[in-house]
Amino acid sequence: MDAIQDEAIGKRARGLDRAFEILDFLRQKRQALKPNEIAAQIGAPRSSVYELVNLLLSNGILEFTGGEGRVYLGRKLYFLGAAYENHFDFTRECEAALEQLADETRETAQFCMLDGNKYTVVRMREGARPFRISTDIGQSVPIPWTASGRLLVAHLSDQEILNFIPSQDFRLPNGEWLDPQSFIVEVRQAEREGVFTFNSIVDSFTHCFAVPVRGEEGHAAATLCLVTPRDDGIANRERYLDCLKKAAAGLEHAPARPKRG
Repeated sequence: MDAIQDEAIGKRARGLDRAFEILDFLRQKRQALKPNEIAAQIGAPRSSVYELVNLLLSNGILEFTGGEGRVYLGRKLYFLGAAYENHFDFTRECEAALEQLADETRETAQFCMLDGNKYTVVRMREGARPFRISTDIGQSVPIPWTASGRLLVAHLSDQEILNFIPSQDFRLPNGEWLDPQSFIVEVRQAEREGVFTFNSIVDSFTHCFAVPVRGEEGHAAATLCLVTPRDDGIANRERYLDCLKKAAAGLEHAPARPKRG
């Protein structure tokens, strides 16, 4: 009997893992897809994907959209996210910090975190410049492509970093490869200095700044960033870093603090 119960529990756990895989896949694709397309692209049995999609549809986690049986993330996920944000003061503090950074520097300010083994922008406030730089919130980006990535993995050992980051993520947008050992050298530099800045390797006209927002364990749980036109960023480097450090200090340990009743 215990063996049967354990098998049933294991099957439910695998189903839950697969359901989260479907949701995360749709989030990354950012488009509605048919269940058979989802199954093919995540390498899962079509029967189990259809079963899970129907279950998620019945609970409002997925919704039909775009015709021909295509599904995408449902509005219930928005309400769940809103409930999470309502529970924590941190969201409001983060928005205030980004607004202050954008006002002080006139540059695009971002709050960034790891999402699994990828980097993502969680919050953003565009600057006041006529020429604006923006990034899709929630889009997964390879860690080596970003200034923040050097800080977000700095608590890991060299080998842990290499194990954590998929090898293909060292291939840059222009098709060139970033040497993993060179990346690790930059990680250790960021760890020593507590900041990382560089000319973006994603485009040719921006300069990126990142400072850590440290969690209770002392390492970077998130980062605050500025994305600036290259010449302006280099010219204002020290002032921009001062602004970032002050804003990050105000957010230290804030992610774990729930709202007071």
